[in-house]
Formats: sequence, C-alpha cells, structure tokens
Amino acid sequence: MHFKKWILIIPFALTILSGCSVLERLVYRIDIAQGNYIEQPDVDKLRIGMTKEQVQFVLGSPMLVENGYPDTWYYIYHFTHGHDDSVQKNFIVKFSPQTQALTEASGDFELSPDFNTPLN
Repeated sequence: MHFKKWILIIPFALTILSGCSVLERLVYRIDIAQGNYIEQPDVDKLRIGMTKEQVQFVLGSPMLVENGYPDTWYYIYHFTHGHDDSVQKNFIVKFSPQTQALTEASGDFELSPDFNTPLN
C-alpha cells in the first residue's frame, strides 16, 4: 500500500516542478518602452546642414547628450515585450562645432540617398 502512494506522488511532483516554467509564462508582464521611438520615415527627412532645432523637430529631443560633447546626440530606444527578448535601436547624429549644422548620422537606420543634399 505504501508503494502505491509513491507511484502517485512522484509523477505528480515531477509534473508540478516541470510546470514552473509554464506557470511563469501565465504571469502577465507589461511591455516596457524606454527612450526615443523613431522610425525610418523620420530618419529619411534628415539632411546634411540642418540646424539642431530642425533635427529636434524631426526626431524629438535626444535621449543623451554627453557633457563635453554637446554636438553629438544619441537617440536610444529600448523595448521589452512581456516575456520576449528586448529590442534596442540606436541612432547618433553629429553637428559641426563651428556652424552647429548636421554633419553625419549613423546607427540602426539607413540614411536617405538625399541625406547629403542640403535643404536649400
């Protein structure tokens, strides 16, 4: 009789223990978005020679401007969707210290073929 209890308890215990990861997936986790959400159509509007005000109008305020390097702006977007892996997008714009005009941009977005054509 004692042996029959173990036959029932062991599979039940294994089922409960292996189900922990399944139970974890049932717990609701919110989506977390942090930083500057920019899209490719916004990046396509950028042109060499734009002022800081024009770039800020197109992309919004930068996430980071380092002390000592006010002419380099960092746009960082980090998104975590519940239980899934997180996604991060980075985009950096640089301005000329003399003219305060946009000189280059790089990161996880493609620049428009018209980027090197000034607005004027």
